[in-house]
Amino acid sequence: MPYENISATLSDQNMSDIKTAIATIRANMPFLISLTTDERRKRFKMGDKSLAFVSNSITVTQNNPEVLPGNFNAGEFEKDYNLTVSLTEVLSLLEQLSEQVDDTLMAVGSESMASSLLVYDFVKTAAKHSPGLKSVADQLGERFKSIGNRRPKTEKTAV
Repeated sequence: MPYENISATLSDQNMSDIKTAIATIRANMPFLISLTTDERRKRFKMGDKSLAFVSNSITVTQNNPEVLPGNFNAGEFEKDYNLTVSLTEVLSLLEQLSEQVDDTLMAVGSESMASSLLVYDFVKTAAKHSPGLKSVADQLGERFKSIGNRRPKTEKTAV
């Protein structure tokens, strides 16, 4: 969705509510774990084809329990599958939200940077006539020292 300008705030109460909602999500999933990179690499990856394969395997275990050895826990297998389906839905919702937060952060960060560049230009110009602003201009200019004179160009409107 195109946007003109983001003009919004998050109050302390909003932030508190968001943090509480995230804590509630975590509290509702106390079984969540963290895997190391090596553990992640060694695991089967569950895509759509794998999910269909597991679903079909569940059906086979339900319809043909006699082919399973006695020590195979079909109930735990089904429980794992059902949790996989639920977590897939949760992850999809969280990824959508995360993408929107990331896009909004990028847009509002860009707006902030564009405004900061204008302020920097105003301060540099004013510093030529007001010597007390030179140190302010120098402080703002620190941002660009490591990249030299390659300051990003501000967007120009086609005429």
